[in-house]
Amino acid sequence: MTYSSLLPIPTGPLQVPVVARDRADGNSQPLKFSLVIPTYNESGNVEKILAQLTHLLDGFIPNDYELILVDDNSPDQTWQVAQALTADYPQLRVMRRQQERGLSSAVIRGWQVARGDILGVIDADLQHPPEVLLKLLQSVLDGADLAVASRHVEGGGVSDWSVVRRFLSRGAQVLGLVVCPAVVGRVTDPMSGYFMVRRSAIGGPHMNPLGYKILLEVIGRGRIGEIAEVGYVFQERESGESKVTWRQYVEYLGHLARLRSRGRIGRLRQRFPIERFIRFGIVGFSGVFVDMAVLYIMSEIFGLGLTRSKIIAGEVAILNNFLWNDAWTFADIAQGQKGWKARLKRLLKFNTICLGGLIMNVLLINFFFNIVFQKNFKYLSNLIAIALVTVWNFWINLKLSWRVTEVKP
Repeated sequence: MTYSSLLPIPTGPLQVPVVARDRADGNSQPLKFSLVIPTYNESGNVEKILAQLTHLLDGFIPNDYELILVDDNSPDQTWQVAQALTADYPQLRVMRRQQERGLSSAVIRGWQVARGDILGVIDADLQHPPEVLLKLLQSVLDGADLAVASRHVEGGGVSDWSVVRRFLSRGAQVLGLVVCPAVVGRVTDPMSGYFMVRRSAIGGPHMNPLGYKILLEVIGRGRIGEIAEVGYVFQERESGESKVTWRQYVEYLGHLARLRSRGRIGRLRQRFPIERFIRFGIVGFSGVFVDMAVLYIMSEIFGLGLTRSKIIAGEVAILNNFLWNDAWTFADIAQGQKGWKARLKRLLKFNTICLGGLIMNVLLINFFFNIVFQKNFKYLSNLIAIALVTVWNFWINLKLSWRVTEVKP
């Protein structure tokens, strides 16, 4: 059997060319779509993923796409297995990297040799359902600069994640929203590794990823205008072993710090949900009266100290706000998560997030009452503290509390 030649490995900066290199030299015709498949020890999945992708794309954009498998010199010879399949899949091109390592750089190196005007990435482990690919591609063809497969919009979810994994995923997103809201806040699933982007939106800037969350780099350094999201259910791995370790979470933190420190981290172009925020604000305003009333009862009637009174008042107000937000502010989203079990989960998430706001509230009320106003204006101090944490509570709850997070296996 004759194998096709391996792709040359680009060197130099991780920079996607504005125009495909082959096309710039006049050596090839443009393609509509290039899909990079980064691999490491995925020999058992390669043929399955190639068969599914080829079947889908042949029916949608025949002869107008390519598949670029970039392997990091897998011990199980993934690159060799893929190279042996090039006769059956003429759209397939294979790159074997023996020096560099890492998913993010593998994706960019693949994009550097790609010929398509639309660039995409999908995992080879079949945890990213290939059938979602056409919805993503159609979204970009319809005008989006970036189309992201999300577990947290309608039609999305995870099939069988442990409590620890859910906690780590959500904790990472909360941290990202705090450190880089203009990047992480633009999508519901910033940890997604399944997306496609227009070459014109990322061609030119030097990329500097750390870890395996390449989507953060694309949003943070690209010229991303319209973003589309398509729901998908994260599948369990069919073969091979998961590559998610504690090192990946540490690298994620480093990547956030790198994006934050670079000065310009991308403009927040998404439309702020002002109508929903107004409803949230009205509900929060009702919570102010609940909070004030309970604070008065606890501190003046029962004689509790300011801090303990505030904690009780804040918790009662949180419950009041949740019930109104679930029935009104986020009613359209809550309708897709019916049942008492789902509502209880939303309440627990809402309460956890608002407790973070409550901690800030307690610190702020003490700061204004004891330091700024010299132990005067107790209720004014409380009002200022409430106002300062309102945006925090809205933004984090919008991103985490009212979203699709679980589906049946």
